Amino acid sequence: MPFSLPDLPFEKTALEPFISAETLDFHHGKHHATYVNNLNGLVAGKPEASMTLEQVIMSSDGAVFNNAAQVWNHTFYWHCVKKDGGGLPTGALAEAIDRDFGSFDAFVKEFTAAALGQFGSGWAWLVFDNGKLKVTKTANADLPMKHGQVALLTIDVWEHAYYVDYRNARGKYIETFLAKLVNWDFVAANLAKAV
Repeated sequence: MPFSLPDLPFEKTALEPFISAETLDFHHGKHHATYVNNLNGLVAGKPEASMTLEQVIMSSDGAVFNNAAQVWNHTFYWHCVKKDGGGLPTGALAEAIDRDFGSFDAFVKEFTAAALGQFGSGWAWLVFDNGKLKVTKTANADLPMKHGQVALLTIDVWEHAYYVDYRNARGKYIETFLAKLVNWDFVAANLAKAV
């Protein structure tokens, strides 16, 4: 069964004014869809066609890996944002952030630095790694599962994620993502599954 483009977990206008419907038309409707279509073309008639997306990611490289990982990364990213998101995490997630970063502000500083410091295209992540929360970044399609880490949160810093709304102001996009968009319930659920 071919891989399919998942629906967005919110209405296309739900993230306005922070992420526009126009951005989502391109980012989800064109970029994400292209990765799905490319992946299906690359694995048609091959053993990977009957694997899960995660199995394809862990067993492949080159074009198959790049497209499979980007399907996974984008699907994960859509769940990291929501209408009326942002603010402060609570409960076990907040405690883990305080424990491993010293404070929420220290986490924000480190996550922002990773997202700003990712040269070119890629992702910044909050991950669970060997019992601790860590901030990391990956280039292009790379992702935490390839490094034995569990993804909890990501921000897409490929230009197509923000250029329509923020032009080249990646810093403003990152600031807005953390303040207004992060789905902390999703992040907390990921942590609960990981520990």
